[in-house]
Amino acid sequence: MDWKSEWKKLAWIVAGFLACFYLPVGVARFDHALLEAVHLVKWYAQEHVLLCLIPAFFIAGAIGVFVSQAAVMKYLGPSAKKVLAYGVAAVSGSILAVCSCTILPLFTGIYRMGAGLGPACAFLYSGPAINVLAMIMTARILGPELGIARAVGAVVFSGVIGYAMHLLFRREEEAKLAAAIQMPEEEGGRPLWQTSLYFAAMVLILVFANFGKPQNPEGVWATLFKVKWTLTAAFAAGLGVMLVAWFKMRLWKVGLVAVATALTALGTGGNALAAFTVGSLGLAWLTATDKGEGGQWFESSWTFAKQILPLLLIGVVVAGFLLGRVGQEGMIPSEWVSQAVGGNSLRSNFLASLAGAFMYFATLTEVPIIQGLMGSGMGKGPALALLLAGPALSLPSMLVINSVLGPKKTAAFVSLVVVMATLVGYAFGKLV
Repeated sequence: MDWKSEWKKLAWIVAGFLACFYLPVGVARFDHALLEAVHLVKWYAQEHVLLCLIPAFFIAGAIGVFVSQAAVMKYLGPSAKKVLAYGVAAVSGSILAVCSCTILPLFTGIYRMGAGLGPACAFLYSGPAINVLAMIMTARILGPELGIARAVGAVVFSGVIGYAMHLLFRREEEAKLAAAIQMPEEEGGRPLWQTSLYFAAMVLILVFANFGKPQNPEGVWATLFKVKWTLTAAFAAGLGVMLVAWFKMRLWKVGLVAVATALTALGTGGNALAAFTVGSLGLAWLTATDKGEGGQWFESSWTFAKQILPLLLIGVVVAGFLLGRVGQEGMIPSEWVSQAVGGNSLRSNFLASLAGAFMYFATLTEVPIIQGLMGSGMGKGPALALLLAGPALSLPSMLVINSVLGPKKTAAFVSLVVVMATLVGYAFGKLV
């Protein structure tokens, strides 16, 4: 018997027993933190899994099946021109305007298809950080100075962080490039215009299903918000036509899903979430039962879902336990955060960016949170630091990034975001 191995197992058992024995059940803060963890994961499941993650998994799966690896290497690979690669990554991510968790399946998809580490990380940062509506909301509520600084900072961060990751791990990038050079040429598949329309429909479904309510009840954004579900349904109908015409799926199956979705909307008094759920389940059924490309699409999407979703839910539970929901407290008292980010010292900027990196922000929720913190004495520098680090990272997203990139690259990415946010926030605080 290997006693050294057995002693380690015994140590773990004893540690687990002691943790259970001294569990502070009955202490008000601990009990409330447990309740907050449950509340947050319930809210996350209701608001984000169905509307954000399910469409993202389907898009990621489609990238793995229908996007040529040669095309990914051409525009985002290690050998691509840097201006083109980082420009495409930043623009692609910013168009999506999703939260730090929704971008993960898409990032995983393009990285595994051969995208360089630098462009992939630029895409990973730009998706949640460069959000046009969030920039406008920041300027309106927190002031034009913070709005402009956030917009400029996020765009610059996307390229700088991506390129820094490329430089830090350039030897591995060179090995990936050498392997790509030896890859055989892929045969031509579906015409580019068909693939483009197919992805555009799915991306627009994702964007409009999650389109946030603007602060101003007038204007273009408010109009788009009022018709968001009509637009979502229109693009879903277009996707259905494509599935029949280009993917050769059975017309009666696609029609059955469309009818079930419409009846759900009518039968629930226009409950968009219920209709969206039925439509998503219908798409899963269509692809899972297809023996051609649709079946491959489902398998690819399922691979991403079973890898990413459990880690995200675990991360959300831990984040809720430690930090609570918006307006609530977890194990860490909110006054600690308020006191730590007051003024404009390097310490306050660092703590703001670090707290932002671990907190989970749904799209657009970071603005009212920071508004409350500024009302409690938070300086403008730490506010910008939190705006630059918070939306792009979260504890749940770190767990998934680690499963894709490994601990070394994940630590480098998180450190770059936190350090750059700290320095830029400090400099901004000095200027204003």
